[in-house]
Amino acid sequence: MILTPKLPPLLRAVLPVAGFLLCPALASAQDAAPVADSGHTAWMLTSTALVLFMMIPGLALFYAGLVRPRNVLSVLMQCFALTAILSLVWLACGYSLAFAGGEGKFIGDLSKAFLCGVSPDSFHANSKGTGVPELVFFAYQMTFFVITPGLIIGAVVERMKFSALLLFMTLWAVLVYLPVCYMVWYKLDYFGLKGVIDHAGGIVVHITAGVAALVACIMVGPRRDHGKVPTMPHNLPMTVTGAAMLWVGWFGFNAGSGIAANGAAGMSLVVTHISACTATLVWMGIEWIVQRKPTVLGAATGSIAGLAAITPAAGSVGPIGAIIIGAASGAVCWLCSVKLKAKFKYDDSLDVFGVHGVGGFIGTVLLGVLAHDTFGGFRNDADIAKQFLAAFITVAYSAVISAGLLVMLKKTIGLRVTEQQESEGLDAAEHGESAYNNQ
Repeated sequence: MILTPKLPPLLRAVLPVAGFLLCPALASAQDAAPVADSGHTAWMLTSTALVLFMMIPGLALFYAGLVRPRNVLSVLMQCFALTAILSLVWLACGYSLAFAGGEGKFIGDLSKAFLCGVSPDSFHANSKGTGVPELVFFAYQMTFFVITPGLIIGAVVERMKFSALLLFMTLWAVLVYLPVCYMVWYKLDYFGLKGVIDHAGGIVVHITAGVAALVACIMVGPRRDHGKVPTMPHNLPMTVTGAAMLWVGWFGFNAGSGIAANGAAGMSLVVTHISACTATLVWMGIEWIVQRKPTVLGAATGSIAGLAAITPAAGSVGPIGAIIIGAASGAVCWLCSVKLKAKFKYDDSLDVFGVHGVGGFIGTVLLGVLAHDTFGGFRNDADIAKQFLAAFITVAYSAVISAGLLVMLKKTIGLRVTEQQESEGLDAAEHGESAYNNQ
């Protein structure tokens, strides 16, 4: 038998009223507790895999197909090794310096080093107040941290020492990527500029890496036979396969950056695809007119230019803006990668600056105009002058830090392999292996 205590009549009358009044407060308290949305979480787990897929195998194959047979494994090794090293750096200090603290002016603190204080129940909110587990956000942003220095590899292939490359990329990621990421995406105050728009990394990823690539290729110097003998890609099917992987993976890169599975993510995916398609056709069309033959390499490179350019604007522009950005990037990136490089004779071997640096700059600046509802965009607060200034600051910052790091490494461990090692090929000279049995 359950004994029910008898309550005074007055208390019995008051309790229902008190419960009625307290229920909304209790409900509000429960609503205030952040809970990860399963749909957002599933999409962000998928996006994380897609962006990692861009680095290994996407970028690795894209670059490996463009070099000569004796250097294929060296490029694959560089991509794999950087993925491993930078992932551990992100765990040790990268995530905390980029997304923790708030008092620092240029970079975060170490309060979340080694994921200190982060548990499976930790929550990361998106702009709508919903969100995902913080561990998912950590992993997603880690893939950006990994692929950004990876882009620079393409500018120094076939002649930079493996040890120097790993040291440069690691130090560069800490000294360039982390402060820019912190200011643009976490603090929302980029060297005092508030309201700078960079949806998925036109500033944080493409301009920083593209400029560093230009500085690196100049300071490391050209390949010893650059301009003397043709240096044709050894395996275009490999390159096109890598480019296709990058294209698919870019949907996670751009459509995942809103940290939500919603209509905005859908629009980001659509404009990403439209820009890539437009840039592919523009690059192909220019080649058709100038060279009388459209090349497979040109089409693949054009697609990457369109993808890089739409990255900062993917959360702000509509399809018309995507077409304009894709067309502009296809034309201007072709001009820089073909004509500008030939004129100034720098050996940006795989056109990292011409595609990523220039493409990222174009998208960052053009979104200041195209994000407005006049062009079907969604950000009437976009400011072209502010976007241009942010892009220019990024160019200067990445160039200065990159040059300083390269000077330091040149004076200590050296930047280049020997002439004999370069002639032999980095596969054998640095890794003791051969990609093909007939070598």
